[in-house]
Amino acid sequence: MDFLSFNWVTDASIWLSLVTLAGLEIVLGIDNIVFIAILTNRLPEAQRPAARKAGMAMALLTRLALLSVLAWVATLTQPLVTIAGLALSWRDVILLAGGLFLLVKATHEIHNEVEVDEQDSTPADAATATFGAVVAQVAVIDIIFSLDSVITAVGMAEHLWVMVVAIVIAMALMLAASTPLSNFVSNHPTVKMLALSFLMMIGVFLIADGLHFHIPKGYLYFSLAFSIAVEALNYTVRRRRRAARA
Repeated sequence: MDFLSFNWVTDASIWLSLVTLAGLEIVLGIDNIVFIAILTNRLPEAQRPAARKAGMAMALLTRLALLSVLAWVATLTQPLVTIAGLALSWRDVILLAGGLFLLVKATHEIHNEVEVDEQDSTPADAATATFGAVVAQVAVIDIIFSLDSVITAVGMAEHLWVMVVAIVIAMALMLAASTPLSNFVSNHPTVKMLALSFLMMIGVFLIADGLHFHIPKGYLYFSLAFSIAVEALNYTVRRRRRAARA
């Protein structure tokens, strides 16, 4: 269907696929927002907004770039090498590398949080974090998350412009949510630890997917929702106790 013909205006299936895909892109982008929030909080406060915008902009550009080469993306699922009877494609290799990267990065961040000097509330390597290094790390993981996002978009919509519009809408909403989320994570250490644990779980999911062990994403999102609900209860209890003591 040609976008310029305007026949899509009265096509309910087009609108339904657009809304559905935009919603799925937002859900799939949650892990990206969490990762960006964790990384940018290591920068000086004045640089954080610019780093978040740069990270989300790169995520958008990566997704649109992959959509523009759909034929090439399709070849990423073709077997590349076989190891011990396991046929690995470029997609599998990318997922394995991304999963390992998340596991290493999340473990490193957790170590810095746990080993921080009690008299110094600044994370151990915060002083060495640079804008360029943070943006580079965001760019690396954006490739992994973008691949997952684009594959979902291709499977959900028949028209390229629907995929593009859905991704742009989702990224705009995620950009608006990134600053409040980053501030909340920064101000609540237990939430930050929960976010890092969530990133480790995503890393395990990516590695399992790369090894052809498919784990339904519903398990991942249920775990996230359950953990957030528990943390919300803890936050409410702590706030009431502080109010009672005051």
